[in-house]
Amino acid sequence: MLHQGSCHCGRIDIEVEGKIDQAMECNCTICSRKGYQLWFVPQAQLKLKTPESDLATYTFNRHIIRHHFCPTCGCAPFGRGTMPSGEAIAAINLRCLQNVDRSKVRIVPFDGLSK
Repeated sequence: MLHQGSCHCGRIDIEVEGKIDQAMECNCTICSRKGYQLWFVPQAQLKLKTPESDLATYTFNRHIIRHHFCPTCGCAPFGRGTMPSGEAIAAINLRCLQNVDRSKVRIVPFDGLSK
C-alpha cells in the first residue's frame, strides 16, 4: 500500500510503500517530546518528493538517527538511520501520514530513555 505524508505546511512531502502492522512509541527525550509513533521501513520504501535541501536535520546522543524536520513549520515526518546489520532504514512518523487509522495499529512501547 502506498501512503502519502507531509509536514504541516506541506514543504516536506513523502510517499512510503508498505503495510503498517505496528509502530514504536519510545520514551526517550526527543520521541516523548515530539509525540512520535514510528513505523520502520527499509529506506528504499521511502520516497522524498521534495528536495533534500528543504530538510532540516537534528541528531543527538550517539548520532545514530538523523531526525528530519521542516524548517518552516517544525513538523518531523521521518528520520533515517542504519540498523546494526548495516541496513538503511527510515523511521516514519505515523502522525504525519494521511488516512492512517492509528487506532488499528499495534503500538509497541520502547524504553529508549534507558539506552
